[in-house]
Amino acid sequence: MAQDDVPQPNRPQDTPRPDSSPAPAAQPTGDELALRRRVSDYEREQVADVLRDAAGEGRLSYTELEDRLETLYSAKTYGELVEIAADLPNGPTAPSAAAGLPPQHQPGPGMTVHAPTPVINVFLSDQKRLGAWVAPQRQEVNAVLGDVTLDYTEAHVPYDEIYIDVKSILADVKIRVPQNAIVHLDSNPILGSVSEQNGIGGAVDATGAPVKVFHIRGTAILGEIKVKRGPRLSKRLGLS
Repeated sequence: MAQDDVPQPNRPQDTPRPDSSPAPAAQPTGDELALRRRVSDYEREQVADVLRDAAGEGRLSYTELEDRLETLYSAKTYGELVEIAADLPNGPTAPSAAAGLPPQHQPGPGMTVHAPTPVINVFLSDQKRLGAWVAPQRQEVNAVLGDVTLDYTEAHVPYDEIYIDVKSILADVKIRVPQNAIVHLDSNPILGSVSEQNGIGGAVDATGAPVKVFHIRGTAILGEIKVKRGPRLSKRLGLS
């Protein structure tokens, strides 16, 4: 019998083997990467201020404040900061919250909004931010029959651009920016005054500090908003 005539054993029909290679891991979204981002001491201090304000308003007991501060100062990622203050009105939020900002206050390329706008409300009183305070990227000020001073000349400002919204009603608001700052002032005085004043020595800063851009919107109703440059006179004279 010829070799070709030898009956061949029945074999199962060849079928393609399933691909046993693991499926590629899903790539993290932009928000997920932002939540994993390592945070700085400046950002921890910003959240610490939120926690202290919440305790002062009665939202947190002092025991809760101590526990959260302890957790805060050991936090390493932005997502941990969000979790620590998620139940507080001015706590940090996921970066996608920036989508709700007005177009003129959208962050620039590569920038992330770290928290909702903190608000300074003044009525028949005064508030000051002086010295080495930690400045948020966005600040809202509502002053009625009071005085507010924001001094950025010695502040820790971890942002290239800062946004400030001011409403002054029968009030006096002073904003002091670094000597070399770039100021975009959008003013709306109603029987009031909104002005920008150069400090002594012009707009050049001999220290070579990075240039910050301040976007300031001011509405003054029978009130006054002043934007000044350079350190306070007492600071220049070494009196404080």
